[in-house]
Amino acid sequence: MSNEMNYAKMSPAEVRALIRKQEITCPTTGMCDGYAQGNLVILPKALAWDFLLYCQRNPRPCPLLEVIDAGSREFAEFAPGSDVATDLPKYRVYEHGELTGEYTDVSKFFEQRDDLVSFLIGCSFSFESALLEADVPVRQIEEGVNVPMYDTNVPCRSAGVFHGNMVVSMRPIPYRQVSTAVAITAAMPRVHGAPLQIGFPEAIGIKDIAHPDYGDPVTIKEGEVPVFWPCGVTPQNAVMRSKPDFCITHAPGHMFISDIKNVSLKY
Repeated sequence: MSNEMNYAKMSPAEVRALIRKQEITCPTTGMCDGYAQGNLVILPKALAWDFLLYCQRNPRPCPLLEVIDAGSREFAEFAPGSDVATDLPKYRVYEHGELTGEYTDVSKFFEQRDDLVSFLIGCSFSFESALLEADVPVRQIEEGVNVPMYDTNVPCRSAGVFHGNMVVSMRPIPYRQVSTAVAITAAMPRVHGAPLQIGFPEAIGIKDIAHPDYGDPVTIKEGEVPVFWPCGVTPQNAVMRSKPDFCITHAPGHMFISDIKNVSLKY
């Protein structure tokens, strides 16, 4: 059983405190059952309007949950008392589209500048507890690895400097449970909603399902079909293509855990 499962019954505040102390640095899949997790994008204020438009124009891969003022470090609506600079297990920093470092604490960047705007974007980890409650398997939790994610050939709508293709996450689902998985996730559009593609990865430009572009490969058992959902790593794809001078994101799979219940994100 993965280390993440030890944290499944803990509260978000308890897990964020352990993350803040850097006692948790692994992916957050399976943590804090029933609570919404989110993707993170932090940009200079000069780019914030373009990115807000990008999210509004691409609500499936970029379902926006909360935006906070320039310089603020608290997602006050989704997690009062949180610190966006310390409460994720791992961050990535990009400069001019290039990954320049991974960090467990990005406080120094907020101290160096006062114009950083933070965006919280819905994450498919949030619907996994609903799948498990319906006895639909979630393979990366079973195997203790990060969810596999893939670049696609599906274009997003551009906004200002931001452009690029959608990224998807994949979960193998037994054929007999595909309709259940679709119904459960379709009811949660604020965390990516229904699948983008079922069973035909080549139809969205995925050439080798055994080698994901982000995360880890998982076992696809006999009688299962790969199911692909829009993914919150899509903004990172846009960052790499659009090459803004500075950006902070979560490392794939290392999410922000909010105090909001997943059920509150349904229709």
